[in-house]
Amino acid sequence: MKVGIVGSGLVGATAAYALVMRGIGREIVLVDKNAERAQAEADDILHAVPFAHPLDVFAGDYADLADSRVVIITAGVSQRPGETRLQLLSRNAAILRQVVPAVLGHAPDAVLVVTTNPVDVMTHLAARFAAERGVPSNRVIGSGTTLDTARFRALLGRRLGIDAQHVHAYVVGEHGDSEVLTWSLVTVGGIPLDEFCRQRNIALDAPVRLDIDRRVRRAAYSIIAGKGATYYGIGSALARIVNVILSDQRAILTVCTPVGDVVGVCDVTVSLPHLVGGAGVMASLPLPLSAEEQDLLRHSADVVCQAIQSLDSDTAA
Repeated sequence: MKVGIVGSGLVGATAAYALVMRGIGREIVLVDKNAERAQAEADDILHAVPFAHPLDVFAGDYADLADSRVVIITAGVSQRPGETRLQLLSRNAAILRQVVPAVLGHAPDAVLVVTTNPVDVMTHLAARFAAERGVPSNRVIGSGTTLDTARFRALLGRRLGIDAQHVHAYVVGEHGDSEVLTWSLVTVGGIPLDEFCRQRNIALDAPVRLDIDRRVRRAAYSIIAGKGATYYGIGSALARIVNVILSDQRAILTVCTPVGDVVGVCDVTVSLPHLVGGAGVMASLPLPLSAEEQDLLRHSADVVCQAIQSLDSDTAA
């Protein structure tokens, strides 16, 4: 099974490394406009194969994506000093307009996994470009809040003194400042969070929750301030998404894909728990949120919707 990765920067290369470490797929092809960078990353990762799993890792061009089951799209640009969000959106939209048709021209049956930021808007646009080639939106998936959800679970697990894999908690909405931590739905080993804390005599009061919320919401800012970029977490998240698709696991992931209505906001792309399998998104799973969380999700969806509309207006002009 072949996995393509378009964009061989820190995120794309780390995703490839995570795939090798976990033994996901059989072939990984790196494609980048900087062919020398793609070749160097492919060679470096290939040298790790004897210590991990028997995969083939190589660099190529779009034609080498043929027969890929999944193609990860990380291609994009970073925000320049003094550049507005809309200007960044416009530049990355232009890149996706070139990348998506090029990918589908050689891998028409692939599921596209988008991680170019801002990922909600870019996934919405990628789905449009894919639709022009007859590809349904359920085969275009954004990494969304998969990483934010992992951050939430990791911090809760540390606070509760329990393996984070037994913490069920979701972050929904925008992958960004307006994201929503769904505290009302958190369970630990099937036990509601408040009851678990009562049984274990663990304090999880408002200040503690606010601190966890802040650390989840601001994680990227603090990591970027410390080392310039985030890539281990998102690389691992991408490997998880790819594994679910290749194995048709039918897992519930907080990815993003175009949705007709999110708490009254129409035609928008934000993260929700989705059932994901071999063909992409199989179903969206509405959550029984509290009234406050519903309001926050509506606001988050509106933030993304306005960004999409502003980009559309800028393009039309």
